[in-house]
Amino acid sequence: MQRVAPTVGWAKATPQSGTQGRARARKVAGSLGVPVGKDSVVSVVLTRLKEALLRKTLRPGDYLPSETELTKTFGVSKSSVREAVKMLQAMGVVEVRRGQGTRVRQHPGPDAISPLVFRLIMEAGYPDDLVELRLMFEPAFAVMAMERATDEDRDRIRQALGRLERSARAGSPTADDDIAFHLAILQTTRNPLVIRIGETIFQLFRPSISVSMKHIASRAVQDHRRIFDAFCSGDPARLREAVFKSYDGWKESLNREKRWGAPPSGARA
Repeated sequence: MQRVAPTVGWAKATPQSGTQGRARARKVAGSLGVPVGKDSVVSVVLTRLKEALLRKTLRPGDYLPSETELTKTFGVSKSSVREAVKMLQAMGVVEVRRGQGTRVRQHPGPDAISPLVFRLIMEAGYPDDLVELRLMFEPAFAVMAMERATDEDRDRIRQALGRLERSARAGSPTADDDIAFHLAILQTTRNPLVIRIGETIFQLFRPSISVSMKHIASRAVQDHRRIFDAFCSGDPARLREAVFKSYDGWKESLNREKRWGAPPSGARA
C-alpha cells in the first residue's frame, strides 16, 4: 500500500486565533507541573517542555505560556526561562514571533541544530561502532523504501545516481553527491522518524565518504549502480546483498580516515 509522503517533523496543527492561543498557553502552563528544584534549572525546564510535547499537552502551532507564566509555574528566574527558550529555538523546536510570543514550530527548520548529532559524534569512538550502526540501519530502510517506491521515486533516485556518475566522470565527486543518493532512498520510506534519524546518521558518515570519493570514486559509483539495480528489481535479498557489498570500500575509507594512513587498496594516488 502506497503512503503519502509527509512533511518531516511536527504534525500539522490547526491555526489558532490570538485569544485561543493565549487561553491554550495558560492551560499548558498549568499542566507543566510543580516548581523545579535548584539543580540544573534550565535542563529541568527543557525536560518539562519536552514531556508536554510527548503528552500532546503542547502541540505544533501552540504558543508557549508567557515568560511570566513559565517563571511562576516553574518557580525559576526569567533568565533560566529565556535560556531554555533560546535552546529550543536553536534546536528548531520553537520560533519567536515578535508581538505574538513563542510558538512551537510545525516542523524543524533547515537551520535547526540536532543535539543527537553531537552526542553521536562524541560517542562514536571506534570505526566498528559506525559500521555496526550502518549495517543495522541502512539495509532495513532500503528495503522499506523499495517496497513503497513509485515510478516517480525510482526516477528521483536514478537522477541522484546520475549526478554522482557525472561528477565522478568529471573527476570532482563529493560526499554530497554520494549521500544525496542514499537520502533519495531514505526519503522514499515516507516515514518521518526514519528520515530524520537517517539524515542525522549520515552526517556521521560524511568524513569517511569524503575519503571514498577522493580515492575510490569509480568503485563507489559501481556500488551505487548495483544498489539501484537491486532496488528496481524488487528483490529484498538482492538489495540487502548490494548494500552490504558497498560497505567493503567504505569500511577501508573509514579506517583510513581514523588512522590517517595510506589510501585503501586499489585506490588512485
